[in-house]
Amino acid sequence: MKKLLVPFVLILVLVLSACGSKDNTANNANSAAGNNAATEGNAPEGNATGSNEGASATSSDTFTYQSETGPVEVPANPQRVVMLSGFTGNVIKLGVNVVGADVWSKTNPTFAEEMKDVTEVSDENLEKIIELNPDLIIGLSNIKNIDKLKEIAPVVTYTWGKLDYLAQHVEIGKLLNKEQEAQAWVDDFKSRVEQAGNEIRAKIGEDATVSVIEAWGKDLYVYGANWARGTEILYQGMKLKMPEKVKADALEAGYYTLSSEVLPDYMGDYVVLSKYSDADASFQQTETYKNIPAVKNNHVFEMQGEGASFSDPVTLEKQFEFFKKSFLGN
Repeated sequence: MKKLLVPFVLILVLVLSACGSKDNTANNANSAAGNNAATEGNAPEGNATGSNEGASATSSDTFTYQSETGPVEVPANPQRVVMLSGFTGNVIKLGVNVVGADVWSKTNPTFAEEMKDVTEVSDENLEKIIELNPDLIIGLSNIKNIDKLKEIAPVVTYTWGKLDYLAQHVEIGKLLNKEQEAQAWVDDFKSRVEQAGNEIRAKIGEDATVSVIEAWGKDLYVYGANWARGTEILYQGMKLKMPEKVKADALEAGYYTLSSEVLPDYMGDYVVLSKYSDADASFQQTETYKNIPAVKNNHVFEMQGEGASFSDPVTLEKQFEFFKKSFLGN
């Protein structure tokens, strides 16, 4: 009986193997067709976003990334990343291809060139994300439909503000298997910012204060030391001083809402004014505003509000150049 059973088992194994091979071939063909369809009309050669050029990673080319929610198996060389967060500039800086991004990244003027061929997506439009055929999805910890997104591609999320702005870039570098490149940029940026800070303090005085104010719609805000708008550069990197009133009301909370009547109390010797295009700028026409020392001394530096709420390397480099030109004239 055993002699009859063995040949039968061998025949059964061979038949099943052949069927499995046929199914895998069909699946691979379908997957390739999906990749080609998803990349039509994307960025031209050489652009870091919207392109599928060099997509050679296979399912076996993965590693385990230790995310804040636990281990995640991710591609070692991601080719098609969807961004559902404010970390798009980090991925762009590391030269990784972005095929889909949230509305804030898509409409950010700082990323205009990089985003022109990238599809706008959201955590609620799963069909659009599926069409993009991503191999990695990066999002904030509060995004919706995480379990469904995990069925599309590996998902890694970050809690905004859990890491400081430079450590966050290194962490994303780890995820993208580019930690060395990320750390190199951080080290260089810190050195350049520190040097510029020394020059600025030497020019304006060690005790001179700097405020970061934002005008958005009809609202006014003042910011602490870690709420984007260049605050990390000015206060942490350049070690410029914050007015005591700002320190008391905005340092711990991150930001503080103002009225135009109390605005003079929060204006330092120098002011960076992040101003949105739709801002109600009528406060700037009042005598109260015009008599603020920083205004009278031409020490108010207006910065484009759109895009200023990011703190990624692309945005930071732009803001750094703006601060050098504003304070030092170079």
